[in-house]
Amino acid sequence: MELDIREIQEIIPHRFPFLMIDKVVDMRPNEKLIAIKNVSVNEHFFVGHFPEEKVMPGVLIIEAMAQAGCVYFYYSKNMRGKDLIYYLAKVSTKFHKPVTPGDQLKIEVTTIKLMSKVGFLATKAFVKDQLVAEAEIGFGIKET
Repeated sequence: MELDIREIQEIIPHRFPFLMIDKVVDMRPNEKLIAIKNVSVNEHFFVGHFPEEKVMPGVLIIEAMAQAGCVYFYYSKNMRGKDLIYYLAKVSTKFHKPVTPGDQLKIEVTTIKLMSKVGFLATKAFVKDQLVAEAEIGFGIKET
């Protein structure tokens, strides 16, 4: 299953400039999700991070992985039609390489453990086929 930006916006509340995933290119509920973030030189955060050698902030890479995880949870737990609030509870992260303008971040999400309103996910971010970051993410949800 693939999702475009409009379909992603129906699931998570984030909007520009804080929507960090552009599309989902593969999703198999309860198994795996692959999302894409195109990193443009025009991103607002590059103005100050760092002007001479632009690098995507690690916290925004984590945010992109968390947003992809929310989409994955939404479909894995069959939450269609529900408005949800997501609470990030735990992040354990390793960064391997910087992400710079022109890179395409490919984010992979798999299950560690999913319960009815809590999830623990393994996420990895790649540029081309090089691992740039990985994180275990724990979160909770609440219906609005």
